[in-house]
Amino acid sequence: MSYELQPLSAALAEVQARISRAAERAGRAADEVTLIGVTKRHPAALIEAAHAVGIRDVGENYAQELAQKLDQVACADELRWHFIGHLQRNKVKYVLGRSALIHAVDSERLAREISKQAQAAADAEKLPDGSQRLLMAVNLADEEQKSGVSEKDAPALLDLIAELPHIECVGLMTMPPFAQTPEQNRAYFQRLAALRRELATSHPALTELSMGTTGDFEVAVEEGATLVRVGTALFGARPG
Repeated sequence: MSYELQPLSAALAEVQARISRAAERAGRAADEVTLIGVTKRHPAALIEAAHAVGIRDVGENYAQELAQKLDQVACADELRWHFIGHLQRNKVKYVLGRSALIHAVDSERLAREISKQAQAAADAEKLPDGSQRLLMAVNLADEEQKSGVSEKDAPALLDLIAELPHIECVGLMTMPPFAQTPEQNRAYFQRLAALRRELATSHPALTELSMGTTGDFEVAVEEGATLVRVGTALFGARPG
């Protein structure tokens, strides 16, 4: 399967323009925001086309799919891979050291497992930079069907992660409830940004905010997002 580059390039330019306008409204520079192209369920050829038009960060939701694509995508080494889905402890081996950033660490047990495997990988000199960078997922709405640490438990989990070897928490991530309009999610983005500021007083490495998807990334940028996860606006509907 091959992809025409012109439509993809036009979609990328439009998303980048929307990010730039949102950043300008917030008094920010557009280059403070990293656009992650979400490629779950899309084939390797789509990722290669995305690279050809200038996308350098890609996000995958499923650990084994990410591992498979790392072997299938010809330009895999020229991309920064983000694992953005819920990570099960028995799937850590598929993403450890292969993802520039794991976005959704949500429990002590998962953090300890990542650290344990990172320790072994570091000892075997198979962990780039000797550390796995990650984000802590915060479930701001306390939705039972979604993973993520509660807002009140976030400081304790962050303190624990800081004590574990070979992992580094560099920011926060959230996925707000489904909303009819982007504006309905603004309060959640504001809360995550405020929580980051609060926690960064004792954890200065906490600089990243992963928030915002196709439906609401402009509001997220206005509220301080440094990483936005965009799939449909770039690539169209995902294959079934």
